[in-house]
Amino acid sequence: MLIAAVFMALGLLAPHTMAQTEPAVPPQKVQDLLKLMGDPEVQKWVDAQKAVQPQPPSGPAGAADDGMLFATALARIHRHFTDLAAAIPRLPDEFATAGAAIGAALEGYGLLGFALIFAIFVAAGFGAQWLFWRWTSALRAWIAASELATVRDRLTAMAARLVYGAGSVAMFALGSIGAFLVFGWPPLLRPILLGYLLAVLGFRLARVVLEFLFSPPELAGFGDAARFRVLPVSDPNASFWVKRLSYAVGWFAFGWVTVLLLSMLGFAVPSRQLIAYALGLVLLVMGIEAVWHRPGHTSAPLQEGAPARIGERAMTWLLSAYFLLLFLLWVAGAMKAFWFLAVMVALPAAVVMAQRAVNNIFRPPGTAQGGTEVPSVLAAIVERGVRAALVIAAVLFLADRLGVDFTAMTAQDTFLTRVMRGALSAIVILLVADFIWHVAKTLIDKRIAAAGVQGEPGTELARRNSRIRTLLPITRNVLMIVVAIVALLMALSSLGVQIAPLIAGAGIVGVAIGFGAQTVVKDVISGVFYLLDDAFRVGEYIQSGSYKGTVESFSLRSVKLRHHRGYIYTVPFSDLGAVQNMSRDWVIEKITLTLTYDSDIDKARKIVKKIGLELAQDPEFAHSIIEPLKMQGVDQFGDTGMLMKMKLKTRPGEQFGIKRRALMLIKQAFDENGIKIAVPTVQVSGDDDPKAAAAHRLRLKQQADAAAAAGSGA
Repeated sequence: MLIAAVFMALGLLAPHTMAQTEPAVPPQKVQDLLKLMGDPEVQKWVDAQKAVQPQPPSGPAGAADDGMLFATALARIHRHFTDLAAAIPRLPDEFATAGAAIGAALEGYGLLGFALIFAIFVAAGFGAQWLFWRWTSALRAWIAASELATVRDRLTAMAARLVYGAGSVAMFALGSIGAFLVFGWPPLLRPILLGYLLAVLGFRLARVVLEFLFSPPELAGFGDAARFRVLPVSDPNASFWVKRLSYAVGWFAFGWVTVLLLSMLGFAVPSRQLIAYALGLVLLVMGIEAVWHRPGHTSAPLQEGAPARIGERAMTWLLSAYFLLLFLLWVAGAMKAFWFLAVMVALPAAVVMAQRAVNNIFRPPGTAQGGTEVPSVLAAIVERGVRAALVIAAVLFLADRLGVDFTAMTAQDTFLTRVMRGALSAIVILLVADFIWHVAKTLIDKRIAAAGVQGEPGTELARRNSRIRTLLPITRNVLMIVVAIVALLMALSSLGVQIAPLIAGAGIVGVAIGFGAQTVVKDVISGVFYLLDDAFRVGEYIQSGSYKGTVESFSLRSVKLRHHRGYIYTVPFSDLGAVQNMSRDWVIEKITLTLTYDSDIDKARKIVKKIGLELAQDPEFAHSIIEPLKMQGVDQFGDTGMLMKMKLKTRPGEQFGIKRRALMLIKQAFDENGIKIAVPTVQVSGDDDPKAAAAHRLRLKQQADAAAAAGSGA
């Protein structure tokens, strides 16, 4: 979209090529006409003629005005093309006349001498620029070695590069144009040489500005030039756009000077227009070529199974059609439509580029160019300020090109002027609202990003950050709705719309919606009270009825719970009811073991206590254990043994891993110390047939051994 800004410059040729084609009136006749109009008898006659003129037929005023404007525009375009067609046969004679005048001016020099003189002064400019290059080697070395970690470092480097670029252009101008002005030249030769030297200077200035913005990799003298890039683009894009845009600006400067010189050489307005259109056609070709060959674009046919690139191709064709339409509007003389279409497309592109440039310059330290980090508050303020300035500048520029006089408009009180004043006020209101919202959103996003650091679980910092991540997203959504509604109402009020009935109607509609959507209202109100009660936060594991999971996010009416098995619940607040929060403060995990009746209880208690102390000192679990594992004693006597109770106090969510490690260590320690864990057994006795009983016990033992072997293998 950058090439659109250069292509818009075609319209700047309009004041020199779209002038009226009628011959100029001699000044003496104008003075005679003014004296005649000042005669009282002539004024009476004019007034009488106005009184007897027939009134236009009645009818719809708007339709008649629109039809008249459309017919006038068509007639003007037709007359314009007629004048262009009539000027074609006169071009050879005008070129011959201009050639004779230039030949007379070049007497003693010749065309070759003129070209040699021009080349000498251009070479003098480049020589002065080379000397500046040699003199500023220390400045370039300092810039190349500068650190760009902070915003201040980047701004300092940018200022130094601007000073260097301005000095380079100034030295070129001094060596070329300054040296040219020292000498005396023939009257016609002087403006021709000076004009084309200014065109070369414009090309050099554009090159310096583009190299400052894009910092192409071939930029010499600054080390890794990509570090100084204002617009975050790739190296191929930087090289491509610097070359294309500088060539386009250079060609435009050449065309501008040529059209101005044609007027001085006696070319008629239609002839100058034809030549300007021919020069503009080259700009059109350059713009379309840049669109089709820009880095990342491909025109190769799609292969089977390859991803579709319809969007990119459609954009390429659309941009080509856009440039062609601009050129046709310029050729047709429809300058109002030309400027409206150009500004409406160039403004969004300029806003996007300004946003990327500001975010790149003011990005946080340690982040890469073009990153997705949340911009700083300063970046948000500067970016929205630049956006507002671009919008206001575009409105003023478009008003100037469309012939809108704001001073005269404020003195009038017609329907159109009231609408225009209201529209301008609405634009200002929306810009201010956009500025306030974006700055507030950036503040909230920065706070949410800062709260993303979890910290130690269970600490005050972790709890505070969790609450911030819970409440600020909802606050951001509410703030957006409030700012949007207030800005919309103020904009409508500035346009002359009575907002009091709207507010009253909105209240009535709100009541009706409240009755019809009681469940939604109940969900919203319930959510407000849940948040006020601090019942749960983002990242906490809760359970309510059959719903349980980790809180992932909120909306105004529901909460999303991620189950530990992966699936997610979206639960309206009114359906939650009593909430069991499993992630607050601490948890107590109970462990029950059954020991045989012949086990040493005191020895088992000491073993468990020792294991608890070892776990509390283990670096893997020390930060999670609040109270170490300990045995509470015999809870009851069972059929197979004594039920022993143990408990462990940990941070929420950490108890499961600690419990598994504790059970493993207890089993190993009990086996080493001869403490047996009771298991259900079956004893079969037979007094009548001891052999059968013995055989049955043997089968039971074999089955138990087989089951134990299968368990150990699994």
